[in-house]
Amino acid sequence: MSRVCELTGKGPMSGNNVSHAKNRSKRRFLPNLSAVTLGSDTLDRRFRLRISNAALRTIDHRGGLDAFMAKAKDAELSPKALKIKKEIAKAQAVSV
Repeated sequence: MSRVCELTGKGPMSGNNVSHAKNRSKRRFLPNLSAVTLGSDTLDRRFRLRISNAALRTIDHRGGLDAFMAKAKDAELSPKALKIKKEIAKAQAVSV
């Protein structure tokens, strides 16, 4: 399982551990991922995604999964999330 957020595309970064004596050794900064179940109001379905906690806060801020997906860039989304986005857009177009 890759350590990449399915909604924002955040992945591991590299950097250095720096000691008091300024000795540097390589390390990885991993994103804070959690597996959550998010519900779509438009589709009336639930989806299980592995997302970063920053993305979870953004979803809450924007008002739910449907609103987040409307603003999300296709390049950042995983194939699974892109499929969800297209289903939501299709359902919203039919209901309007």
